[in-house]
Amino acid sequence: MAKDLTNSTVDRQNILNNQYALNEIQKAVKLQGILFESKLVFLIDHVADFFEVTTRTIKNYISNYEAELKNNGYEVLRGKRLTDFKLTAKWADVSEIDFPDIKAPSIGIFDFRAFLNLGMLMAESERARLLRQAILDIVIDTINAKTGGGTKYINQRDEDFLRSWFEGESYRVQFTDALRDYVDMGNFKYPLYTDRIYVSIFREQASDYRAILRLQKKDKVRDTFYAEVLDLVAAYEYGFARLLEEESQRIGRKLTF
Repeated sequence: MAKDLTNSTVDRQNILNNQYALNEIQKAVKLQGILFESKLVFLIDHVADFFEVTTRTIKNYISNYEAELKNNGYEVLRGKRLTDFKLTAKWADVSEIDFPDIKAPSIGIFDFRAFLNLGMLMAESERARLLRQAILDIVIDTINAKTGGGTKYINQRDEDFLRSWFEGESYRVQFTDALRDYVDMGNFKYPLYTDRIYVSIFREQASDYRAILRLQKKDKVRDTFYAEVLDLVAAYEYGFARLLEEESQRIGRKLTF
């Protein structure tokens, strides 16, 4: 993964799309906000205070990265939802000092995901820089927690590993979804076709690879790969998923091979 999240849309989105990592980051940050529609949200003034910048700086980032921020949870409240939000803020004892735009006809709010997105973008804030470092540390920890860590996972020190791991997980889901939707076979089809991919790439089955590394049942073979190998496996899985879908649609039924 690129060391500077401010420069990579892909790396930012890979993290923001990982709900497990987001949950762990939110636990670590413990940011206080306003509970609205079952989630914590933050006003522009609150976000500016946290990052120790002006509200103008925040608004400039919103203007320059509006599509990305909205895609990740920033929104502008108007009408009934704005009225509901103002009532919620009042019940939460948010003062007019903390809520200077309370009489405005529209108000922008960040949920936690959008708040992190903004922190990944801001180059002039020292707090944003520290937040980015914490995000990367927590993401690495969450992956290690899921994979077990240890020397067989030394590949995870590779700075490109996180990017490939996130992308590979996405393609793996597409692959297993394609097997579910387009192949008429029991659950055995999942290890069967996984082995076919490994044989095609490595000339050996996944079970053979597991034996070489002495992996436990709960360990994932793909978590031992370096970034380049993860990318290759992901490309195979994505391509195979597309072929299964196209062939099934061509013949009008699930495949039986």
